[in-house]
Amino acid sequence: MLKIGVLGAGHLGKIHLKCITESDKLDLIGFYDPDEAMSDMVEKEFGVKRFDDIPKLISEVDVVDIVTPTVSHFECAIQALKGFRHVFIEKPVVTTPAEAKQLIALAKEAEVKVQVGHVERFNPAFTAAIPYFNKPMFIETHRLAQFNPRGTDVPVILDLMIHDIDIVLSVVNSNIRKINASGVPVVSDTPDIANARLEFDNGCVANLTASRISMKNMRKSRFFQSNAYISVDFLDKKTEVLSMKDVQNPDEADPLAMIIDLGKGKGSKQIIFDKPDIKPVNAIKNELESFAEAIEKNKAPLVSIDDGYAALDVAYKIMEKMNFSMEQ
Repeated sequence: MLKIGVLGAGHLGKIHLKCITESDKLDLIGFYDPDEAMSDMVEKEFGVKRFDDIPKLISEVDVVDIVTPTVSHFECAIQALKGFRHVFIEKPVVTTPAEAKQLIALAKEAEVKVQVGHVERFNPAFTAAIPYFNKPMFIETHRLAQFNPRGTDVPVILDLMIHDIDIVLSVVNSNIRKINASGVPVVSDTPDIANARLEFDNGCVANLTASRISMKNMRKSRFFQSNAYISVDFLDKKTEVLSMKDVQNPDEADPLAMIIDLGKGKGSKQIIFDKPDIKPVNAIKNELESFAEAIEKNKAPLVSIDDGYAALDVAYKIMEKMNFSMEQ
């Protein structure tokens, strides 16, 4: 088992701690958090060792799990990589693309692996949809959340939309040629609601909407491609696929089947509905164990630091279109 230590014991940090204690692939050595009261509570709740500083934790583990606020990701990762430790780091990977490039170079130099916590890649609704993707040409995503002060240290693009940016980039095998975007700060100092349109070289268009000031929660994506429509509900863990196939002889078709006559001698198509059986999983536990397997088998992590950089780079280009930057 790989020895792992967690940096950050806040809301998400505690979820990571719980997942690790339930894993048979990772051995939880301890955690570090600068909040004394929080650390005391977590130490008692999980019965796990609390470290007084980051270097001590790093010296005793094989893997460092960074679940601190985004603004501290870079410094924590630098320390871990300079200690030649593998790193799991929550999304967004760091605050700026320039910082991400530095981590990529350092990870390569240290010859260690880095995985970024884009957990939706492990969402069972999305993994169930993967076999159906065949060059989507129009994608529409909605990620809406009720207001929560946690996460407002970064714009909604880095807090919520970046999940869908990563999903879209993983599905569309093409370069982005044009970005249009708009966003508005409503309750915080950074954009709380935003929309972006990504146009790819292969003709695909992705329209992404994210809000953290909505009345209800929603995390849905729709993928349109030749002869198929795929709907993925990341929140309710549901996937629906509507596909069409040519009907050679309408007279011999299933009388209960839904048939569309295309008219003017263009033939007919049969509509097929498919709803994959989705079993509940712990996506965070799965991504952590996937990283452990990548280390043990010396293979590339499913969501590499390069993927994290790519999503962050697009997020920054979107913010630039809104005349907003984390560097201002």
